[in-house]
Amino acid sequence: MEEIDYLAVNRASWDERVPIHVASDFYDVAAFQGGTDTIREFELAEVGDVTGRDLVHLQCHFGLDTLSWARKGARVTGLDFSETAVTKARELAEGAGIGARFVAADVYDAAEALGETYDIVYTGIGALVWLPDLTRWARTVASLLRPGGFLYLAEFHPFAAMLDDETGTTVTYDYFDQGPHVWKFPHTYTGSEVLENDTTVQFQHGIGEVVSAVAAAGLRVEFLREHDHTLFRRFGTLRPDGPRFRLPEGSPAVPLMYSLRAAASIR
Repeated sequence: MEEIDYLAVNRASWDERVPIHVASDFYDVAAFQGGTDTIREFELAEVGDVTGRDLVHLQCHFGLDTLSWARKGARVTGLDFSETAVTKARELAEGAGIGARFVAADVYDAAEALGETYDIVYTGIGALVWLPDLTRWARTVASLLRPGGFLYLAEFHPFAAMLDDETGTTVTYDYFDQGPHVWKFPHTYTGSEVLENDTTVQFQHGIGEVVSAVAAAGLRVEFLREHDHTLFRRFGTLRPDGPRFRLPEGSPAVPLMYSLRAAASIR
C-alpha cells in the first residue's frame, strides 16, 4: 500500500466535519445549550461521582461530552487534534458559562501539550480507530494520571466491526486485520452533506490489544464489560431501545460496545 499521512488526512476530514456536526440533529447542540448533557447512563454508573475531580477528555471533538462532565461537577480539560473543533468547544463553553480548558494537539503529544496530571482520563466513543499505536497511547494515558487516578474508556466493540452492515449476522471482515484501512465516504455520519475531504485512515484494535496495552503501561484493569447495545443503527436489523439500539428480541446477542476502567498505582 502506498504510504499515507494518516494524521493529515484525518485532520482535514475532521476539520471539515465540525460545522456539519455542530448543525446536525445527531449532536443536537441546541438541546445541550438548553441544559441537557450527553453522557450515557452506563458511563455515569461506571465512572461514578466526578464532583471536584480533574478530568481530561482525549479526542474530545468539539467538546459536548467534555462540557457535560463539567456539568456533573468535574474540572475539565479537552484535547483534540482539530483546531477547528477546539475553537468551537471554547465558544460553546463560553456560551454555556462553563469553565473549561481546551487544547489543540495530537493525542500522542498530550502530556507535553497539557503539562498537567489528572484524576480521570476519559476517552470518548469512536476514538481508538484513529490511532495506529495503542502501546504509545496507553503510555500517554498513564503519564497523565495521578496516583490512584483512572482511565475510563467506552468504545464500539471490534467484534461488531467484523459483521456485515445490513444484518449484523454474517462475519464479513477480518478481526485481526489492523490496517491501516483507507475509507472513502462522501458523507459524515450525521447527514447528507457532501464532504470534500472524504477520505479517512482507520485502524482496527482487538480487545486483547487494548487490554494488553493498558496493562503494559502499568495500569490495573478494574473491569472490562461488554454490552449488547450500541448508540446508532450500525446494522439495518438493529431496533431502537430508548437512546440505544439492539438486535431484535429473539436474535442471538453479540457484543456491540465495551467499557474498560483501569487505575494508576497509588505510589
